[in-house]
Amino acid sequence: MEHKDYQKINTIYKRDQDGRLIFGDWSLPEFEFLKDCKFRAEEKIDGTNIHVRFNGVRVEFGGRTTKANIPPHLLRKLEELFTLEKMRTAFPPKNEDDFDTPYINITLYGEGYGAKIQKGGGRYIKDGVNFILFDVKIDDWWLKRHNVEDIAGKLGIKCVPIIGYMTFEEATDYVRKGFKSLVAEDKTYNAEGLVLKTDLELLDRRGFRIMAKIKSKDFSTNNK
Repeated sequence: MEHKDYQKINTIYKRDQDGRLIFGDWSLPEFEFLKDCKFRAEEKIDGTNIHVRFNGVRVEFGGRTTKANIPPHLLRKLEELFTLEKMRTAFPPKNEDDFDTPYINITLYGEGYGAKIQKGGGRYIKDGVNFILFDVKIDDWWLKRHNVEDIAGKLGIKCVPIIGYMTFEEATDYVRKGFKSLVAEDKTYNAEGLVLKTDLELLDRRGFRIMAKIKSKDFSTNNK
């Protein structure tokens, strides 16, 4: 199955030569145009990007790019979560007896997280790893949030939590103040930040989805 890199998500603002955010200096013209719109703010998880690809015949796993390697202990968890039987049950063919011919082209996008994945991984899950879903693409269609949640339910996996609906300025203030992760087992663990998306999956002129991020660590840098 063809691997397609997950698009880079831009930080809301540009950075100066020292890497500090320049608040109000938008990193993309689309952000300035949409600055007063409410975006869906989802918790950003500090892990490793994972693709789960399924065509009806087999299941494949990959990272954000073709060069990304999946840690062995995470790969074992993925193989447990996404068996061929589970995927066929969630996405059955029109002819229920035909499992020899590819009948769908679906990619689940999520984050592998937990122990030994990123510096604070053990605070998400002390003694294990997991996968959390944030996007689903079937053929050329990105699914809406409620459909993503429905698929997560069918597969028995988690979906990244929605924190609220915010403008870029509201999201910036929210992350600046700091907030606790809703995913981590350690309830004192600060969330990595927010990812901001439109419910309608708006695109820019190049056909990329308009998404933004703001990270908590940027405020410790900017406050120095």
